[in-house]
Amino acid sequence: MPSSKPPAARKNPSSPTPLQPLKGVRVLSLALNLPGPAALMRCRQMGARCAKLEPPPPSGDPMKLYNPAAYAALHAGVRTATADLKTERGQALLHRELTKTDVLLTSFRPSALAKLGLDWKALHKQHPQLSQVAIVGSPGERAEEPGHDLTYLAENDLVNGLDLPATLYADMGGSLMASEAVLQAVLHQRAKGKGAYLEVALSAAAGYLALPRSWGLTQPGAAVGGGHAGYRLYACKDGRVALAALEPHFAASLCAAAGVQASSMKAMFAPATHAAIEAWLKTRTRKELGVLAVEKDIPLHTLAA
Repeated sequence: MPSSKPPAARKNPSSPTPLQPLKGVRVLSLALNLPGPAALMRCRQMGARCAKLEPPPPSGDPMKLYNPAAYAALHAGVRTATADLKTERGQALLHRELTKTDVLLTSFRPSALAKLGLDWKALHKQHPQLSQVAIVGSPGERAEEPGHDLTYLAENDLVNGLDLPATLYADMGGSLMASEAVLQAVLHQRAKGKGAYLEVALSAAAGYLALPRSWGLTQPGAAVGGGHAGYRLYACKDGRVALAALEPHFAASLCAAAGVQASSMKAMFAPATHAAIEAWLKTRTRKELGVLAVEKDIPLHTLAA
């Protein structure tokens, strides 16, 4: 019997209800700029009750000054307040918040935390139930070194030429690691009944993102480094095309559509195959390639010139 529900009321299996593994968990952040707020945003999306203490004006969170839209997106649903942690009043407010907090998120250098009385030893003594996730630039003894997203990417061979990276990979990768650390801390608290200290280094996040390159997967000439003719950026008639026909069945569909004879994986690395696919793509428009991708099951995405 057909369903009695109207189409709009039927559950879409491709859009499952998101899990809320941090529902009921209270996260307090002192972290400014991008990695900490992005981690807090992820925690909120996982159901956590999120709050943040910021320095009073005119400093506050720099992100609020140089990109208010990004600040608003990062802090939607987050309860914010100001507190000067260098004062007794600010410290009192902080510690009142900590008595009802499960995980504290910070992004200061260890020396700055110590000056504020927020090193892990002091925190754990005052608030044994509390966990801390500390975002730092570099791990361990290097945590005092100055750095930023760009320097962490550069030291992991993720910067090419003089062009800036397309996004802040280390910051955003670090934010994911920090939200993962919050989950780890909560699991530890539930299992052991006490807080834990976890450190997340942005340089380590960049290093994790760089693993495919260190393994040789994305080095020039490798399969996903431009060596495979089906996995490259090409020019088309009115723009560019990001082609990702790497697996044999996708490569076969591509070659059939292009009229290219390439019967093996080895053939996909041949200069002649590259030249033939390049020449064919230059004769096709973005619209034609979009239709072809659907008809022939070829993974590609076109872009403006």
